[in-house]
Amino acid sequence: MTLSAADRATVAVTLIIVAAGAAVFLAGPLEVMPYHFGPDGEADAWAGREAIGAGVVGLGLLTGVLAGGMGAAAGRAGDPARARALRFGQVLILLSFFGLTLFFGVASLSGLTSLGAAVPMAALAALFLLIGAVLGRVGPNPIAGVRTPWSYKSRLAWDRSNRLAGRLFFLIGLVGLAAAPVAPQPLGYQVLVGAVLVAALLSVIESWRVWRTDPDRQPF
Repeated sequence: MTLSAADRATVAVTLIIVAAGAAVFLAGPLEVMPYHFGPDGEADAWAGREAIGAGVVGLGLLTGVLAGGMGAAAGRAGDPARARALRFGQVLILLSFFGLTLFFGVASLSGLTSLGAAVPMAALAALFLLIGAVLGRVGPNPIAGVRTPWSYKSRLAWDRSNRLAGRLFFLIGLVGLAAAPVAPQPLGYQVLVGAVLVAALLSVIESWRVWRTDPDRQPF
């Protein structure tokens, strides 16, 4: 069986994350490192290399399962348009898991105690921008995208809510990248995260609004 580019990327990203986690587990810094950051961007929990390494390995395995499952669904899809939409879901999972693992992994290994700085803000904004560029093209699935009861009952609600989320994430990421060098910190980081949460809420509301007015919607 020939693997698609997205399937090969899934294997590569999974192996990279798992190998990085194993390296941290076996040869990471001996001192405790931050592994959780609060809403204000400040580190509020620390752990040793074994716990952090095991967590990264777990994220790698989860990436392989979720992205691989999406790829398998795309391979079984008889409709080329649906297969393409599921491939975008596979790419979204890879971007999200790899980006977040890299972001928080670097923060932990560097001993960073606050994400409220220009470089972390710019890195997170770039990740949101990339996610936004893909999100609007993802087709209905149980793993990735704006998954609400209403978007599952209306294809129009799925498409419009995911397109809205993609555009908002892309715009937030673009503005965040431009503002990172000059934004006062930690306010800049907090506004970036807050904007993403608002975008997610607006997308959920959009899925309900479109479902309510869609004449082809499925009832509950």
